[in-house]
Amino acid sequence: MEKTEHDKAGGVAVDASSQLARIEACRDLLYQRKQEIEADCAAILADWAPEIGRESFRAAAENLAFYLAARQRDLVELQADLSALGLSSLGRSESHPRQTLASVAATLDGLTGRPAQWPTPEELSAGLDHITRDQNLFFGDYPGGRHTRIMVTVPEEGADDPGLVTELIEAGASCFRINCAHDGPREWGRMIANIRETAQKAGRTCPVIMDIAGPKCRIETIDMAGRKRVFRGDRFHLLTAPATSHNDLPAITISFPNIVSRIQPGTLIWIDDGKIGAKVIETVDDGVLLEVTVARDKGEKLKLEKGVNFPSLDLDLPLLSKKDIGDIAFVADHADVVGCSFVQRPEDIRLLVAELNRHRGNRPPQPLLLKVETGLAVRNLPRLIVQAGASQPVAVMIARGDLAMEIGTERLSEVQEEILWLCEAAHVPSVWATQVLETLIKTGAPSRAEVTDAAMGQRAECVMLNKGPYAAETIRFLAGILRRMGRHQFKKTARLSALTSWHGPQPLNDT
Repeated sequence: MEKTEHDKAGGVAVDASSQLARIEACRDLLYQRKQEIEADCAAILADWAPEIGRESFRAAAENLAFYLAARQRDLVELQADLSALGLSSLGRSESHPRQTLASVAATLDGLTGRPAQWPTPEELSAGLDHITRDQNLFFGDYPGGRHTRIMVTVPEEGADDPGLVTELIEAGASCFRINCAHDGPREWGRMIANIRETAQKAGRTCPVIMDIAGPKCRIETIDMAGRKRVFRGDRFHLLTAPATSHNDLPAITISFPNIVSRIQPGTLIWIDDGKIGAKVIETVDDGVLLEVTVARDKGEKLKLEKGVNFPSLDLDLPLLSKKDIGDIAFVADHADVVGCSFVQRPEDIRLLVAELNRHRGNRPPQPLLLKVETGLAVRNLPRLIVQAGASQPVAVMIARGDLAMEIGTERLSEVQEEILWLCEAAHVPSVWATQVLETLIKTGAPSRAEVTDAAMGQRAECVMLNKGPYAAETIRFLAGILRRMGRHQFKKTARLSALTSWHGPQPLNDT
């Protein structure tokens, strides 16, 4: 019987007929899985189809449906068999899973003597081409070819200091975020005027993203009872309204006081993106008593407007407050992109789009940037993308501050990866956000962990920076990281560019 030759590494010779049988078995398994995935994909699309009115989004929706159908199955056995044959392991196919399966199937057909037809390069790259086009739409251009853009949150000074905006653009900012939770139309208008005038002079396209505040629960009043900080083991009150009956202990109220009556003993809450953790000890007449369980040894300050998270509660808050609805009139007229904070359900998007359209008239709908900040938003993300993308361009921000508090910090690493994969499958750009290089932008000195985190953000289409006195320095620092990482990585794929840390043969002894 015919044998193959031993390989150069000393591998064992394989019987040719046995190898052909392995290829046939792998082909049969692949076609079986492909048939199952196509059936599930059709069912998902049938559910989505009535909502998709924008024809240019249909291919993205189909790809997302196919990807979801594929990833709902365990493909470990198929992946292992393909890898053993030296073929694609399917592990980098988010933007084109159907085409990847078709390509591998064609190769297996060819190996078994059957007619074979492979997808074209254009079919394989269409999804990423779509993402790149929308990346420019949402996050602007960047001369010099860096793939990942940089978004900067505009500080209050940006309204009165055009030089600040110029400095940020020259440092490498590609787009600007205005947080509608702060300032007002007067300041926003001046910020936008400075951004557009400066970008025009520089020959750049720098979109303005206006982030509608949404139902973020924040500290509304504070009575520290003569103290400056809270420490582990300290107690304080969360009340429905400011009161004087508990002035022996610190007390806070929040922007959604109706939540307080739903809190039971044992409930955990997080304040200021997890800087303070507290557990409910008991209920009182007008609120609850909390004990601090998480705080640095030097203590933490309770601060106005800082976020408060209740991860064990489904708050079911309305997406738009009265203030948000008032802000939308300005946003609809001035924003290039609308950021949707705390969007959780498809009906949230329908409500927001209806409010925007009331002010848009015959103008085209604005692109929507969906901020994923809760566990419910993660679970609903495919449907949220389809609901938004059905009518206008859509992108997704991984808002990791609130998200970590809502799903648990331990889960964040896994979930942020899954969101990146899902966005690529949906052909929508993604933003890596929250506390990127935070110590550098606030103090002028980065931590090693933050540098690594920033490097991971290169796989998104944009990285968001917050406000801080060292913003321009941080933008330049981040741009350097993104350029270096961009040489080596695109999404999940290693580029295999030449290594520069070692040159030529490496001697065993440094003599």
